[in-house]
Amino acid sequence: MVKITRVYTGGGDEGESSLVDGSRRMKSDARFEVVGTCDELNSWLGMILMEIERLPDHEDGGERTNVQRVQTVLREAIGRLQHELFDLGAELACPPEELPEYMALLGQHQADVLVDEMDAWLASLPDLTSFILPAGSGPIASIHLARTVARRLERNIVTLSQSEGDGSVRPLAMVYVNRISDWLFVLGRWTGNMLNEQETLWLPLGKRPSENGVAHRIHQMQANDDDFADL
Repeated sequence: MVKITRVYTGGGDEGESSLVDGSRRMKSDARFEVVGTCDELNSWLGMILMEIERLPDHEDGGERTNVQRVQTVLREAIGRLQHELFDLGAELACPPEELPEYMALLGQHQADVLVDEMDAWLASLPDLTSFILPAGSGPIASIHLARTVARRLERNIVTLSQSEGDGSVRPLAMVYVNRISDWLFVLGRWTGNMLNEQETLWLPLGKRPSENGVAHRIHQMQANDDDFADL
């Protein structure tokens, strides 16, 4: 049982901090960058949960059943993932050979569960005909942002592996993080589909109409304001 009696220690006042094994490194170290990004991703998952709780469950006097389904699925799935990311962060806060023997590590099962969930969500989704822009209502936009942080976490793990050499990160940790970014992408699509939101598809430059910006709209708004002021 973890017992925390004091958060502040002063031990990091000079830019150093401790790994799980007690060794000290600068806070700019690649391993701390990985741990920090893992924490950042976990925090964005908390933002997603906040956003789904803010969804209105009634519209035009009728109950929105799909909102309740989205809330049920995301509460369970993201809640589980938050615990797993905390496990992962603890693991990555130390070279594998220095991990305490009592520490339970994520296994292939956790990665397989992510794949099973993706397959279940994909079964009800239409095929993609283009890339998707990161847009949508609060929950979906937050999922997109979490996905990009998951990709950054993956890049940071690669950087750590390159800087410290083979064996500095368990291969399964990399596999698991790679699954998370895909999982979030599919989750975002499924959530949007359940909430009847249209996906914002990317249109290649050659197929987009000529874009002259919004300056003319701003000028028109100002002209309208001036006309109103003259009344």
